[in-house]
Amino acid sequence: MKKFLSTKLFRAIWSFGLAALLYWICPSCISKTTVAIVLGTLVILVNASPIISKAPIITHITRIFVGGLFIFSGFIKANDPLGFSYKLKEYFEVFTADSGLSIFESMAHIALPLAILLCVSEMALGFMLLVGYKRNLTLGLLLAQITFFTFLTFYSACYNKVTTCGCFGDFLVLKPWESFWKDIVLLIAITLLFAGKESINELFSPLITIALTFFAIVLSIVFPIYTYRNLPVFDFRAYKVGDNIRENMKAGVGYQPAVYESMLEYKNLKTGKIKEFNQKDYMDSKIWEDTLTWAWHNTVNKLVHDAINPPKIVDFSINNQNGEPITDSILNNPNYQFLLVCYDLNETADDETLHAKINDLYKLAASERISILGLTASDAKQVDDYKHKHQALYDFATSDGVVLKTIIRSNPGLVLIKNGTVIMNWHYNNFPSYSDVKQKYMK
Repeated sequence: MKKFLSTKLFRAIWSFGLAALLYWICPSCISKTTVAIVLGTLVILVNASPIISKAPIITHITRIFVGGLFIFSGFIKANDPLGFSYKLKEYFEVFTADSGLSIFESMAHIALPLAILLCVSEMALGFMLLVGYKRNLTLGLLLAQITFFTFLTFYSACYNKVTTCGCFGDFLVLKPWESFWKDIVLLIAITLLFAGKESINELFSPLITIALTFFAIVLSIVFPIYTYRNLPVFDFRAYKVGDNIRENMKAGVGYQPAVYESMLEYKNLKTGKIKEFNQKDYMDSKIWEDTLTWAWHNTVNKLVHDAINPPKIVDFSINNQNGEPITDSILNNPNYQFLLVCYDLNETADDETLHAKINDLYKLAASERISILGLTASDAKQVDDYKHKHQALYDFATSDGVVLKTIIRSNPGLVLIKNGTVIMNWHYNNFPSYSDVKQKYMK
């Protein structure tokens, strides 16, 4: 039996069987022809190792491509692990709502350590592949990881649940289907590596390979921990130092808004099949008259084409505690001002020394007529509780929580702006004194 399991015949049986199962269960959001082409390609690669092994150059090129892309993708995520954790949490919340399984809710609570773990594994596995360390283990873990990401991006794209995948952070924002096809390319490439794995050998002696791998893993762990405890080393967001928020809220030349079309979904009561209609096809079909066969299922707004040259920032707004808009007064203020971003006061770092520093900054800044304004998405009661607990004398205004998490990856985080331009920002672990800020940035 064990001998049979290692034969080419068994490999062909399980690969064709798995492909047939995936083809059968695949939802209608993707063309069956496309699914057949992808699965057929994978089946061919799985069973083509004798041929691929004769052309090692193909394996080596693929090895460099996959290893380099995994290192790059992991590095970009590790540059902003908190932002990546927000995206993972969004996925898990969607899965919790759709499946009702508590396991996804539990995973949402540990999104940050999972995000860091995934960053580390991507960079480490990419390096291990390049140097040829533990070939079988590396390929197996690469396959497991890309299968996981392929499932996430496919579910997101098919059911329009998460608008961006976070694959390359804010450096390169991919749409759900773009993310999915990127993962399909990697899945095919890793399958090809499995087929040609006999050509993947260690580039150096075992001792050097182990030493280099250990060093790479240590760096992969240290970097995301450092960026989490401080701020991203490379900031690709529209609120980075030097950017003018007011200018980033303006549309580009030739701006055209996104166009959506309302689509009606009707369910076949006999087969359970869902059919989609635009307004014209719906009226022409008169499907509503056949109540014995068809029933309305859902109405969705489908994106026809994306906006052209849209603003980089579309959702920045601030209201005072009375609900009155104060966005313009803040962005047009010609003086220096501090924004203390606390997107959720229940999750804001609770450290007496830190809040003593914040209060000192407020007092010294206020003595020179430099304002400090807290920004939060929390309600008025939470604001009152926070101010009482920490003896905070500065005022709070409200803004959207997602916007505040985008402005700075710290809770609380301090931002210095002038006339709408971001002068500097600080993580709470690096909270500055007023004298240092005044000396270095208020010129």
